[in-house]
Amino acid sequence: MTAFAIDTDNNISVSGSSPQIKASENGSETFSNPQELDKLAARWPGARLVEIWNSLPGVEPVQRFTSRQVAATRIWKAIQHLKAAGGAQGPQGAAKRGSSRMKAARRARPAARENSKTAKVIALLRQPAGGSLKAIMVATGWQAHSVRGFISGQLGKKMGLRVCSFQRNGERVYAIKG
Repeated sequence: MTAFAIDTDNNISVSGSSPQIKASENGSETFSNPQELDKLAARWPGARLVEIWNSLPGVEPVQRFTSRQVAATRIWKAIQHLKAAGGAQGPQGAAKRGSSRMKAARRARPAARENSKTAKVIALLRQPAGGSLKAIMVATGWQAHSVRGFISGQLGKKMGLRVCSFQRNGERVYAIKG
């Protein structure tokens, strides 16, 4: 029977049997079926469940779960493809470092096409003095609320650019940092 162990760093190990894990992994908690995982999850904070889920390879990261049972069920299903290690019981789930690599890969977006409105706005914001709201409106033909939404949503959230906003001579100015 396959048994799983989870250590204090949320690394999941797979073994052929529970005694094998208990003997080799001090300080870890073991489970071999969804009911045992549910019992363990009932004692863990919700943030730990999210952290465990986000560290698993090949899963879509989440901010939170609707319930502990949903979290435990999804984690159980996701770890079923993990295989037992040959001799030593090393962590089979991705370590915390793996999730930061996945986040960096997700943030990396392709650059804007040449001569697109996105490229024009980025060029204006990369100038040493930045780009004023009015200059961006003229370059794109957008209204002020559209420019603000584009800067927040597309540049800030989707492309991951750090855009600063400030006032110069009573006029709103935006600039890209770094």
